Amino acid sequence: MESLTTTCLQALTLLISGDRDLWVIIGVSCRVSLAAIGLSVIPAVLLGLYLAMVPFPGRWVVVAVLNALMAVPTVVVGLTLYFLLSRSGPLGEWQLLFTQPAMVIGQMLLAFPVIVCMSHAAFQALDKRAWETSRMLGASFGKAILTLMNEARFALTAAVVVAFGRIIAEVGCSMMIGGNIMNFTRNIPTAIALETSKGAFAQGVALGLVLLILALVLNVALALLRGRGQLQVS
Repeated sequence: MESLTTTCLQALTLLISGDRDLWVIIGVSCRVSLAAIGLSVIPAVLLGLYLAMVPFPGRWVVVAVLNALMAVPTVVVGLTLYFLLSRSGPLGEWQLLFTQPAMVIGQMLLAFPVIVCMSHAAFQALDKRAWETSRMLGASFGKAILTLMNEARFALTAAVVVAFGRIIAEVGCSMMIGGNIMNFTRNIPTAIALETSKGAFAQGVALGLVLLILALVLNVALALLRGRGQLQVS
């Protein structure tokens, strides 16, 4: 118990004192994950809307494949990208392996199916008359789409939060294609795995606290955005 208490105190000291190595790791993790979400969210939401609104042959196959992709282990995505980006791979000339752009690509592949499937479900649940009414009232195609997004804003926000939580905490893909290089590609999950394996528990606990605080902040923000989340009874 005393050892655990000491480790937690050391972890808090690292966070409060502004330990450079610790905050560089946090910065890399946030920068990569925010870039991946930022690049994924618009095309993913639009694809979810398209799948919900436009019937076409084989649509159920596309939806089924996207749902299956949500369950693909992160290390499998990392291994696939490793073969593609390695020197002997078809994309080796891009020289992206063990760089932050490679990590962004990997996390985009993880976030994309999550946002598509959750936004697809959100748009499916909407009243189809919202689209028809918008168009009948003279709204342009783009404004009608924005109207649907506004109607589904809580579910879409939840989709982005869930996807962000998946990628910022993943370790397999980042380790495979990032290389866990100090001050360059070492992010929070890979640093926790490395430091814990070396017996340096203080930094691992400190980074784990950052993930917990981030998850708490995101979920509290989502709850505040949605309001009380209950029926109003007069």
